[in-house]
Amino acid sequence: MNNSDKYTRQYFTAPKAEYKWMTKNYIAKPPVWCSVDLRDGNQSLMIPMSLEEKLEFFKLLVAIGFKEIEVGFPAASETEYKFLRTLIEEDLIPDDVTVQVLTPSREHIIKKTFESLKGVKNAIVHLYNSTSVAQREQVFKKSKQEIIDIAVSGAELFNKYSEEMGVNYRYEYSPESFTGTEPEFALEICNAVLDVWKPTSDRKVIINLPVTVEVSMPHVYANQVEYMNDNLKYRENVIISLHPHNDRGCAVADTEMGLLAGGDRVEGTLFGNGERTGNADIVTLALNMFAQGIDPKLDLSDMPTITELYERVTRMQVYDRSPYAGKLVFAAFSGSHQDAIAKGMKWREDHTCRYWTVPYLPIDPQDVGREYETDVIRINSQSGKGGIGYLLEHNFGYVLPAKMRETVGYTVKNVSDRSHKELAPAEVLDIFTTEYVNINSPLDLLDYHFVRSADSMKAFVTVNYNGEKKDISANGNGRLDAISNAFKENLGFEYSNLTYTEHALTSDSNSQAVTYVSIMAPNGKVFWGVGVHDDIIASSVYALVSAINRSLKA
Repeated sequence: MNNSDKYTRQYFTAPKAEYKWMTKNYIAKPPVWCSVDLRDGNQSLMIPMSLEEKLEFFKLLVAIGFKEIEVGFPAASETEYKFLRTLIEEDLIPDDVTVQVLTPSREHIIKKTFESLKGVKNAIVHLYNSTSVAQREQVFKKSKQEIIDIAVSGAELFNKYSEEMGVNYRYEYSPESFTGTEPEFALEICNAVLDVWKPTSDRKVIINLPVTVEVSMPHVYANQVEYMNDNLKYRENVIISLHPHNDRGCAVADTEMGLLAGGDRVEGTLFGNGERTGNADIVTLALNMFAQGIDPKLDLSDMPTITELYERVTRMQVYDRSPYAGKLVFAAFSGSHQDAIAKGMKWREDHTCRYWTVPYLPIDPQDVGREYETDVIRINSQSGKGGIGYLLEHNFGYVLPAKMRETVGYTVKNVSDRSHKELAPAEVLDIFTTEYVNINSPLDLLDYHFVRSADSMKAFVTVNYNGEKKDISANGNGRLDAISNAFKENLGFEYSNLTYTEHALTSDSNSQAVTYVSIMAPNGKVFWGVGVHDDIIASSVYALVSAINRSLKA
C-alpha cells in the first residue's frame, strides 16, 4: 500500500519492563466486571436507546450478574439524566449493584453529576481527562503540569461535593488516551489524584487504564499495566481497571494480558459494541475463562435470549461468527468436522467424562442455551456422512449402519447442492424417508405369510409388479431368506450379499421397528432400503422391498 511512511508508532514502552505477566498461563479468577453498554455502547448507536429500552437493557445486565453498571453521562443530556433519575426514584437498582457515572474535570459538570445521584445507595463517580502527547499538544495545548492540575482540581472537587452532600461514593480516575501517554507521566498524574483522594481499605479507588485508541500490540499494553501495578501509590487500596477499545481488533487480547499484568477490573460491553471498532467484548472474555474451567460470575447460560434483547434495543447485530454468541459458531457444515463431533459425542455417551473434550466445540453448546439438534450439526452440500448420520440418529432415532451412511450422505448432499441451500432437520428426514423408507414401486408387496416345515421356511407372497398382480412362493432358511428367494425365483431379480440390521425406532412400549437391508447388484453396486413397521418381521420385509425397488429404479 502507498503512504505507509506517514505513520509511526504512537505508543511508549514501559520503562524496565520485566514481562512478569508472561510467566502466567491463565487467568485464575474473574475480574470485577463493569458493563459500559449504556454509555459507550449507547453513544455508538445511530439511534440511541430510548428510556424504555435502556431500562430493559439495565434489567438484563442485572439479571446476567453485573455488580457495576455504568449508566451514562448524566450531565451531558436530559435523556441520560432522566434515565439515572428513573433508576433511583423507581428503586430499580438492587442493593448489591453499583451504578457508575462519568464526568470530565469541569466544575459545573461535576456539580450536576453529583446532584444527579441524589438518593442513590451505591455509586462510582468517574473522573477523566486526556493525558496523551497528541491530546496535550493538539487539543488542549497545555504542559504536563497543566494537565496534572486539571486532574487534581477535579479530584478536589469530588471531595468538596461529597462532603457537602454527605455521601461516600467511590471514585474512579482515568488518564484518557493512556496508551498514547508516556508511562512515567501516566503514573505521575494517577499518583497525584490518589494523593488527593487517599484511598483506604474500606473505600478503595479505581484507577482505570483505558486503551482509548489501540496503537500497539497487546503485550505492550500489558507491560504498561504491569508498570502501573508495580509503581502506583496506595496499591493495596487501588483497583486497577482495564478499558480497551478495539481499533486493532485486539481488545480481548489487551484485556486478557492486562489482567495477567495486574488488572483487577474490566470495563466493556456485552458484544464489544462501542465507538469506532468497539470495546472489549465481555461475552467473549467471560466465556474464554469459562472454557478454561473458571466461573466468570456472569450468567450467560441463555445466550439466545441475551442476543435477542441486545439486537432489538440497540438495532445492532451479533455477527454469525462472533465467538460463543453468533448463530453459527457451533455449527459444523464440513463433513470431517461433523464426523469428528459425532464421534466425540458418541465417546461421551460410552465413557464417563469429567471434562468436555469434544473436537471442534470449545464449550458445550448447551451451557449457553444452544441445542445440538439445531445448532451444531448443520446440513448443506459440504456436509458428510457423519453429520447426516448424527442428525438422523439424535433427532429422529435412525441409527444407520456405518456402510449406509455414505450412501445417504451423498443423497442428502446432492439435494442441498441442487437447491443451493442449507437443509433443516425435517428436510433431511423427508429426503431420507422418500428415498429409502418403505418404497413400494415398481414392486408393491400386497400380502405375505409363512409356513414352517421341519427344516425350512416357505413364504407365500402376493405382489403387484409393474401393474401386474402375482402370487409367488419359495423356501428359505428363514422368513427373510424365503421371501428373497421368492423374488429371485419368480420375478427374475438378481442380487446377492443380502445384509440387514434392526433396532427399535423409539424406546417406549409403542415403538416401531426399523430394519436396514442392503443387496448387491450383478454389477457390484450396493443398494440400501429401510423398512419401518410395528412388527419386526414386516419391517425387514419392507426394507428388502425398498432395496429392490431402489435397484430397479437405478
